[in-house]
Amino acid sequence: MKTIFLALALFATGAHAAANPDATPCDGVDEDKQTIECSVYSRDSAEKLLKENFQNVLARVDVQFGANKVQAKEFTDKLTVAQEAWKKLRDADCAVEVFPAKPGTKEFNIGQNDCLARTSDERSEYLDSIAQSE
Repeated sequence: MKTIFLALALFATGAHAAANPDATPCDGVDEDKQTIECSVYSRDSAEKLLKENFQNVLARVDVQFGANKVQAKEFTDKLTVAQEAWKKLRDADCAVEVFPAKPGTKEFNIGQNDCLARTSDERSEYLDSIAQSE
């Protein structure tokens, strides 16, 4: 019986998603009752944007420094080191933020995902502001 209900739920979810390709797992989620699926989606979306904004700033640096390849490489190297250091800080801060929740629990996973999403969004905004043409 549980299998039938699960199959119907999956079918209904898939049909809804097919009917609305812009739908996300966060659609209709009540603020007081967030789901793990929404937190995973938010984390993944934020990390994708972070990666895109990092690549965009690297492209802007190439354009801005143009002929001065040495300076462009130096800037890019510094930015890459800063990004790796930031990731370590983000991960450490998120570990503190979700403490003392037990790893693997729903509370831990949602808290971790939300922290990663929020801080990645903040970093994306920062990266988007670097090497902007005046």
